[in-house]
Amino acid sequence: MLITLVLCPINLLGQAKWNAIFQTYIDQYKDIAIEEMLRYNIPASITLAQGLFESAAGQSRLARYSNNHFGIKCHDWTGRSVRHDDDELQECFRVYDNVRESYEDHSKFLVNKPRYRNLFSLPRTDYRGWASGLKAAGYATNPQYAYKLIEIIELYKLYQFDTANTYDKFMVKRSTVDKPAVKGETLHPIYAYNKNYYLKVRAGDTFKSIAAEVNISVRKLAKYNERDKYASLVEGDIIYLKAKRSKAEKRFKGRLHAVKPGESMYSIAQQYGIKVESLYTKNHLLPDYNIKVDDRLRVY
Repeated sequence: MLITLVLCPINLLGQAKWNAIFQTYIDQYKDIAIEEMLRYNIPASITLAQGLFESAAGQSRLARYSNNHFGIKCHDWTGRSVRHDDDELQECFRVYDNVRESYEDHSKFLVNKPRYRNLFSLPRTDYRGWASGLKAAGYATNPQYAYKLIEIIELYKLYQFDTANTYDKFMVKRSTVDKPAVKGETLHPIYAYNKNYYLKVRAGDTFKSIAAEVNISVRKLAKYNERDKYASLVEGDIIYLKAKRSKAEKRFKGRLHAVKPGESMYSIAQQYGIKVESLYTKNHLLPDYNIKVDDRLRVY
């Protein structure tokens, strides 16, 4: 039986307002949800909404320490497990090596349980039918369950993913990292920008620790960011996960960047996701040129 961890999500959703924690979760895991949809025909919007609601947007103890994003208990389970208070004291819940395993097990749970069979006759875009059907089939004990799923889907426009035909394999691969299941740590949020991905450095991070988390070699990660792999990182630094481009996003075409106090050619290049060499070239500057406050620089 699946249960709903209601405390945090209901408090957040009770405000009926957009929440940055929920949006970050969506950005992190929408590609896994789409992958699962294309494999098992479960609407990505439903999978994401359930993951958000059951795991408190990845902040619940089960999600952080056990990678269990859907509150699946130990029935017919031979893998690792953990005890957690729910409807009863110290109930048994499944533990996964990574988030992707949790999402796939959720899909298999729905596919293999006869009580959910009728749901698969619904159109993939009928998220309302799926939400109501899950509640009617006994997926959760919360009487507001269907309403809460629909609320999440419509507030965050998750229905847009139900017509997707492709997904980002890079983000799916990232979800196979098992570090949080060991230490209860959360992964760095990853942001998409200028046809690239980046994360922000936390205190204590190194190129080595970040490389291990994102499954990229230390050498490549440092090269992508035009740094030495042994360089010290400062909290808040931007670290790109692919090679940077030669120009900024198209919205900056025809616009100039006004240099501010404390900025360097490198920090500006990182801000726009472009290579430092390209920034010099675009502005016809020699490598030894020292920029000054109020200089105007092309970035596209």
